[in-house]
Amino acid sequence: MNPQTTQTDRQRRLVRMVTLSIAAACATIVLKVTAWLLTDSVGLLSDAAESVVNLVAALVAFAVVRWAAQPPDEEHAYGHEKADYLSAGVEGGLILIAAVTITVSAVDRLIDPQAIESVGLGLAVSLVATTINFSIARLMIAAGREERSATVEADGRHLMTDVWTSVGVVVAVGAVALTGWERLDPVIALAVAANIVVTGVRLVRNSLGGLMDRALEPKELEGIEAVLRSHRGGQVDFHALRTRRAGQRAFVSVHVLVPGAWSVQRGHDLIEQIEGELRDTLRMATIFTHLEPIEDPASFRDTQLDREDAG
Repeated sequence: MNPQTTQTDRQRRLVRMVTLSIAAACATIVLKVTAWLLTDSVGLLSDAAESVVNLVAALVAFAVVRWAAQPPDEEHAYGHEKADYLSAGVEGGLILIAAVTITVSAVDRLIDPQAIESVGLGLAVSLVATTINFSIARLMIAAGREERSATVEADGRHLMTDVWTSVGVVVAVGAVALTGWERLDPVIALAVAANIVVTGVRLVRNSLGGLMDRALEPKELEGIEAVLRSHRGGQVDFHALRTRRAGQRAFVSVHVLVPGAWSVQRGHDLIEQIEGELRDTLRMATIFTHLEPIEDPASFRDTQLDREDAG
């Protein structure tokens, strides 16, 4: 299979997912605003406010997914994949802004409670919007994980948070209608705001982790170690293994230690084999190897310096 063709297919899939997210956000805004207007519930207003954030975040994600897919150029020799983390961070920030807005509205209604109206019709409209979000969120989370897109997965998780928030709001607003306790409505909105804060903080933290060049996941590291272990022996060893991820692309660097008497061709053939096996283990991986003579103490000096710097 042509790697370029495969990458193009992945890009189209991610763009398709984000486009669905934009369409879902537009549809749910209309539905949730309608539900709020019918009921005058601040809980449903908070739910509608989060859908507005969903739309803005989806638009940012659309731009970032297209940007991250651009090939390397002179100014970005390692590609543009880190833009993925920028989108996730922006989305987390937007979620936190939505939480503040909801809190302000809820506190005002808590001080001056008001009755809600047309509950049955309003909740029915809200449930239709929730069903749309649930379907799109599942698709986006699955696609984001499979294609290793922090942007798409973050957008999907945000939508799924919106789903559970909406379910809680629907149940609680129904309880307000049954019990007549009007202050329960703003209490619901405050609970929604707290839930949104947790999601926003998580997205921002994950975004910062990616921007700080976090190492690959343990399962991926195990695959790398298995490849190296299959070649390690009396004449061959490895050290200075370093990994990181930028969006969909994994980066791996490792020093390969071989006898100094080996020919350049023999060392080159070994490195080519190792790099090929690592690429088979890690999808979309850029591999850097450095060949060193195993007998030379200078070959180990870089790892000693690393330990001294860490200490």
